[in-house]
Amino acid sequence: MKINFNYLFLLLVALLLCSCNCNNEKNKEQRLGKGGIKYGGGFHYNENEYLKSLFPLGITETVGHHIVTQIYEGLVRFNPKDLTVAPCIAESWTLSEDGKTYTFKIRKGVFFHDDPCFKDGKGREVTAHDFIYSFNLLCSPNVKNNGFSFVSGLIKGADKHFQAIKSGQAAGDVEGIKALNDSTLQIELESACPSFLQRLALPFTNVFPKEAIDYYKDQILYHTVGTGPFILKALKQDEAVIMVRNNKYWGKDEYGNQLPYLDGIKASFIKEDKTEMLEFKKGNLEMKYRLPFDMIDEILDANKQLKGDYKKFVLQSKPELTTQFYGFLIPDKLFSNKNVRLAFNHAIDRVKIADYTAKGEGIPCTGGMVPPGMPGYDNNSIKGYSFDVVKAKEYLAKAGYPEGKGFPKVTLETNSGGGRNEKVAEAIQKMLIENLNIDVEITQVVWAQHTNNVETAKANFWRFAWVADYPDPENFLNLFYGKNVPKTFEESSYMNPFRYVNPQYDALFEKAISTVDPQQRNKLYAQLDQMAIDDAPFMPIYYSVNRRLIQPYVKNFDNNGMEYRSFREVWLDK
Repeated sequence: MKINFNYLFLLLVALLLCSCNCNNEKNKEQRLGKGGIKYGGGFHYNENEYLKSLFPLGITETVGHHIVTQIYEGLVRFNPKDLTVAPCIAESWTLSEDGKTYTFKIRKGVFFHDDPCFKDGKGREVTAHDFIYSFNLLCSPNVKNNGFSFVSGLIKGADKHFQAIKSGQAAGDVEGIKALNDSTLQIELESACPSFLQRLALPFTNVFPKEAIDYYKDQILYHTVGTGPFILKALKQDEAVIMVRNNKYWGKDEYGNQLPYLDGIKASFIKEDKTEMLEFKKGNLEMKYRLPFDMIDEILDANKQLKGDYKKFVLQSKPELTTQFYGFLIPDKLFSNKNVRLAFNHAIDRVKIADYTAKGEGIPCTGGMVPPGMPGYDNNSIKGYSFDVVKAKEYLAKAGYPEGKGFPKVTLETNSGGGRNEKVAEAIQKMLIENLNIDVEITQVVWAQHTNNVETAKANFWRFAWVADYPDPENFLNLFYGKNVPKTFEESSYMNPFRYVNPQYDALFEKAISTVDPQQRNKLYAQLDQMAIDDAPFMPIYYSVNRRLIQPYVKNFDNNGMEYRSFREVWLDK
């Protein structure tokens, strides 16, 4: 029988929207749970760019992360209230005295989603052996795998396993990962790593069944089989992703209520910021993430509080663990010259960009790559770049281009979607022209192509942002670790898109990540941050401020510095 997938998709959208925008009579029928929570309804939010992948090992951008986090799970997860590590499929764990061996107790009664890849379409129970399989793939070379750098040199035998498969040899299981029985998983590290549990909360370490990989093969990028509170129901490129409640989910709240509370989630892909805001004001979205630059004066008063018609909404605001920056391709003939990079960095006015272009949505990057608010880290100890046109011109002259003479035209690549990136790019373009006499052309490409161009060295000057995967400075400083750089441009350099290599930096980085004492470790991180600033493989622009509007009836939707979203305990008081 031929299925009309367009009709099916539209029907699912209509059903979910009905649950999102039901009338008062329908609202009265919401099922009550213990503790005063209410079941039912759908949460509708928007993304400005379409996702790149829904396979855990391929998640390198926030759009896919927001969705995958609802569908897949790992041993541990982040608590969205404070970003601490919380139990997930592992209900508990122990750590050996030397800090190198973790032993996890796998929770009973956790099932993969029902899917055609299983016999009779019924999802089976997760065991420790499923984690063995998932970690083996994480430690294997594959174009769909972008997560290996997070465990390389860390899990015992991970690098050996990776190289063996790359050489076409039979590798077996990763040496440091063992299933002691169906419900006990042991992971041995090469050396103690204080951030290891945080790394285990990333999508890269989520569990997935071998049956799904065998069944869907290359289509696994968009066919999801996880254990999470929501199940992927429909996906249509550039239009919407729909997830529905997993009625077999293992999780319960503190009152014993079955999670999740919502019937479903819809993510749409409206590219224009103002159009998205209009949809939010009309009640068609439960959240508006980030305020349009052009509308901030309309939305907020002088004290950064909601005004006028916007007072009926809820404003959530806090510093975000995100650094907005522009990157240089270091092997490039032009940007291999450190004086060129320093000239660019001193030629832009970060305060003006943050205060006027970004309308207070950012904090000027006067420090390094690591944003303020990182636990235990002193961002103010880093001496960043000053806005100094005289100094910028001096560096450019040292590079062989006095007053910009003979400097080739530069192409700045940014991603499309929303007007904020374009406005910042135009401001920087103007500053480089006025202050250095450098001709900069801006080109915009869709997000998936942009990330591919950057990671495979097809762009030499580009816009990016790094949102913390986990709340540790290491996550930002890992971007400059030279051993993350592949041997060829054809191979993706996800964790070091600058392709910056500095043996002194690498040695200090390796020392820092194995230092157990948090104070000493943060001192080493500060040295690394300053080293990156001094070598200038990038242009820090501003640290983001996390502002989002939510409808007044949205409950338990915690805001945090990573914009880490978990909908498993969100409910609607309608």
